[in-house]
Amino acid sequence: QVQLVESGGGSVQAGGSLRLSCAASGNYYRRNFIAWFRQAPGKEREGVAAIHSYGTTFYADSVKGRFTISQDNAKNTVYLQMNSLKPEDTAMYYCAAEYSGVSWRNPDAYKHWGQGTQVTVSP
Repeated sequence: QVQLVESGGGSVQAGGSLRLSCAASGNYYRRNFIAWFRQAPGKEREGVAAIHSYGTTFYADSVKGRFTISQDNAKNTVYLQMNSLKPEDTAMYYCAAEYSGVSWRNPDAYKHWGQGTQVTVSP
């Protein structure tokens, strides 16, 4: 059974920082992407960033230069360092694993999901 456990969410003021963690366990195809998505109330789930086990990274335009995705393969953990946070970054953040598709941004292309961690950024 595959488990993805997110942590690190919270409430911060605009301009602040948070570091999200996604700890993965279980039997899944590890030479693959792990991605962070977010979903705000009334909006579709959107891809934020993704990292391949080989180290290749991808970012949404809205977070480039502010967010950094990284991984610790020994700990099976992926991180999302979020700096210069904006109120529009407020959302539930999810990590997803075992991608199979054309675009890393497509949530339907991921097999496994965590339960999410809430990020709230106040003005």
